[in-house]
Parts: sequence; structure tokens; C-alpha cells
Amino acid sequence: MIRVLIADDQEMVRAGFRMILESQDGIEVVADVSNGLDAVKKARELRPDVCLMDIRMPGLDGLEATKQLAGPDATDPIKVVVVTTFDLDEYVASALANGASGFLLKDAGPALLIEAINAASRGDALVSPQITVRLLQHFSKPPERPRRGVQPLREELTERELDVVRATARGLTNVEIGGELFMSLST
Repeated sequence: MIRVLIADDQEMVRAGFRMILESQDGIEVVADVSNGLDAVKKARELRPDVCLMDIRMPGLDGLEATKQLAGPDATDPIKVVVVTTFDLDEYVASALANGASGFLLKDAGPALLIEAINAASRGDALVSPQITVRLLQHFSKPPERPRRGVQPLREELTERELDVVRATARGLTNVEIGGELFMSLST
């Protein structure tokens, strides 16, 4: 059973997430809270397996709450998946630097939300497809010329990894790639 805490300042969002998650075998919602301070307090008290964390909340924002629960200085860290409406690169970078195990946009849909929780619980990470495309574009820029005498490290991608990259470059979502390549969503 994966135990989940939901932190979002919008009651309708919390209720919707709760309905989606409670309809799943193997997922239990242990609490839902409306601000970052309560998220940190309840998470430390209840020790859920995964916290779903909104970014913009009163009191303590979700990025700082994520840092306190999952960041490099957290003792006994808790898995956090950031779920937000704000598709900003700064938020993605900050959330991941603060220890988030995933970053989803609220319009990602129930299947991706559930897969993100499962991935975080397993110790994996899941990022919304449109954000993944931007990350790939950022990292696919040609590297700066190395200084003389320094050889860049090169690892060749496997043919299967190249298939995934090609599908991503065509703009397919994780679900579509999984269906086309006969892979699970988390793979």
C-alpha cells in the first residue's frame, strides 16, 4: 500500500486528487492539507510514502516544503512529487534541486498522476512529457568546445534508447511512446 499526502491550497484540487487516488488499489490517502507548513508537519508526523505538493500555497510555498522534506539536508527524506499549473523552467529546476522525485502539470491526467506516485514510491522519477521535451532540448545543445587536452566523455545510446529519443522528438507523450514501443509508462 502506497501512503500519500496531498498538499494543495485549492480544496477542489485536493478533493479531485483524493477521488482519483482512492479509486486505485494499493494507494491510500493519509491526509490532505492546504498549505506548506501543514504539509511539512503532517508529512513528518504521518511519514507517507509520497507527498503530492503544489507550488504556490500560503505560509510556506511547495518548493521550500519540498526542500525541507526531500532536500539534501533532510534527515530521513520523504518522496515528493510536485504537481502544479505553473509550467516554468525555474520551478522545475528548483523542485528537482530541492529533491523532488517528479514534476507534473495539473493537466497531466489521472494515469500520469498515478504513475508518478508509483515511480516515486519505487525510487524513480517522472516528469511531465512537455517538460521532458524542453529538458531534452536544453541538454541536446552542442557542448562548448573543450579546452585543449580535455576529452569530452561520450556514452553511446543503445538502439532502444534512441527509439525513445526519436519518439520524444516527434512530440509523443510518455503514454504514446509506451504504446508504440511496447514499454511500461515508467520505463
